[in-house]
Amino acid sequence: MTPEADPRNAHVADLVLEGGGVKGIALAGAVWAFDDEQWTFPRIAGTSAGAMAGAVIAALQAAGEPLSQVVELAKTIDYRKFRDRGFPGSWLGPLGALTDPFALVLEQGAYEGDYLHDWVRGVLADLGVHTFGDLRRDDPADDGHIHHQYSLVVTASDISRKRLVYLPWDYAEYGLDPDEQSVADAVRASASIPYFFEPVTLSGTRGRSTLVDGGLLSNYPISAFDRLDDLPPRWATLGIRLDALGIGEEPPPQRVRNLVSMGIALIETAIEANQAEHVLDPCNVSRSVYVDTRSVGAVDFSISEEEQRLLVERGHEAAADFLAQWEYDAWLRRCRPAWT
Repeated sequence: MTPEADPRNAHVADLVLEGGGVKGIALAGAVWAFDDEQWTFPRIAGTSAGAMAGAVIAALQAAGEPLSQVVELAKTIDYRKFRDRGFPGSWLGPLGALTDPFALVLEQGAYEGDYLHDWVRGVLADLGVHTFGDLRRDDPADDGHIHHQYSLVVTASDISRKRLVYLPWDYAEYGLDPDEQSVADAVRASASIPYFFEPVTLSGTRGRSTLVDGGLLSNYPISAFDRLDDLPPRWATLGIRLDALGIGEEPPPQRVRNLVSMGIALIETAIEANQAEHVLDPCNVSRSVYVDTRSVGAVDFSISEEEQRLLVERGHEAAADFLAQWEYDAWLRRCRPAWT
């Protein structure tokens, strides 16, 4: 019997990781807590920062490496380099901000996003992962749909076609072979915060599309792996949210100071409005870890090492508390009674 055969005797779950920019550091701490209890994740879904973390986790598993390494890998990120201006802004030092309006007009984003892409590509390459073909999984007991055929999926928003896309699942709609597509490219698209990073152009046999942050339409795709047939789930889908649901008071209003902060405010507003009803369903709440990341903004890329450490600790503590009370059978009886 494989470890995946009986989720009551083995810690197995599909995993969904919410986006949140810099707040995503907390995801590393949460996954560390799961690793403490020897959990494995057949499939992982993520958006933006969750896509970055999810890609690394999927690659670690593919390489047979402990998931706790995600914390050490997160420490190798120089978050200040996420603000990577192109020419001539990169040559002007502190005065580079003067070129941001021109970059927004000419390239639709203040920053290139190259550092993010190169970091992901390098980490994945070291673990032997380049394309989604490296993350294809053979699962004879799946529901026969593509959403069970890869160990990683990331979301992006196709603003040319005005729809949410799941990569690699939807590459065929662009006339592209999913197995041949770069994982790092998909993660870069998923993390393209509007106005902050330049959007990504996806070219296929059916034309060119502009992709931006998946969080615009689905920042927490908790139902991504739910079965589409009439069979009961073999294990749960668990998620990690960078949200302090029910913890303390509502934060004060955020001031919108410029075009970039306006873009970020727009996407955050769209995220909350689009996903509120779905993710606040009691059965989805009960399968979600909530990490309090209110002390950090999504684009606080000047975050200190101490603040990073605190986010990792909060993620670890929140996930450990969740796992201490999680019961798959109880969740299944309450939320999927027809299958119990």
